[in-house]
Amino acid sequence: MLKACRPKQWAKNVLVFVAPAAAGVLTTWYYLRLTLLGFVAFCLVSSATYLLNDVLDVESDRRHPTKRNRPIASGAVPVPLAVVMAVVLFVGGVGLALTINITLAGVVAGYAVLTTAYSMWLKQIPVMDLVILSSGFILRLLGGAYAAGVEVSEWFLLVSLFGSLFIAAAKRFAEKKELGEEAAALRPTLGAYSVEYLGLVRAAAAAAVMMSFCQWAVESGKTDRFATPWVQLSIIPFVIAILRYALLVDQGKGSAPEEVLSEDRTMQLMGVLLVVFLFLAVYT
Repeated sequence: MLKACRPKQWAKNVLVFVAPAAAGVLTTWYYLRLTLLGFVAFCLVSSATYLLNDVLDVESDRRHPTKRNRPIASGAVPVPLAVVMAVVLFVGGVGLALTINITLAGVVAGYAVLTTAYSMWLKQIPVMDLVILSSGFILRLLGGAYAAGVEVSEWFLLVSLFGSLFIAAAKRFAEKKELGEEAAALRPTLGAYSVEYLGLVRAAAAAAVMMSFCQWAVESGKTDRFATPWVQLSIIPFVIAILRYALLVDQGKGSAPEEVLSEDRTMQLMGVLLVVFLFLAVYT
């Protein structure tokens, strides 16, 4: 039952901490507690959506070379039990978010509704599936901002938008490359996308997210708040991480972003450097 909730995917919910960390409020227990509760709320609701997705895709997953081993597809977790688990987790996640503020509860519920709509039919529509997939990352980022009650800048939104689109396009590219001729049968939208098209979207999103981050870093370096050069230095690991991830995707990896981040040492090193530079910029 725990495996069916996909705890590995909870790593994506770490995005909830980005906005509060950038605002420099995580050293205060009050804001850290609110952010932690927001993180838990997203973990509960995201697990609910994964359960529902696996219930809806149970037949196609059984024909998939790796997804057929998932608890629901393999029969280890019965479908009725998975549905009950999904309802309990959804109610628990939205209820927890509601204890913080109604705005966060709306974002968490909106994430669940959007993801459910994606699982039911939007994932069958080319381009829309990329948009919805990337929207999940943005809602996590906004959720963290609303949980801690901090403002979200325009550059933050742009980096979030293009960064999530880059990951979504990379994920579809890796899936198409991994599944080969069976891609269209297992996921119809993969049949609609050509390798060249996904490469175009990936390249455009990568360029946009790097330019947006660089613009934010350069402009932030001119303010009194970021008088030190740490924020500008964060450009180096960020750009290297984007280029490294693009290389891994081109090699056929990236269908599971959380696995790339947990297994590739270069990505981990760049992530640590990025966090250290931004921490020094914000908190010193």
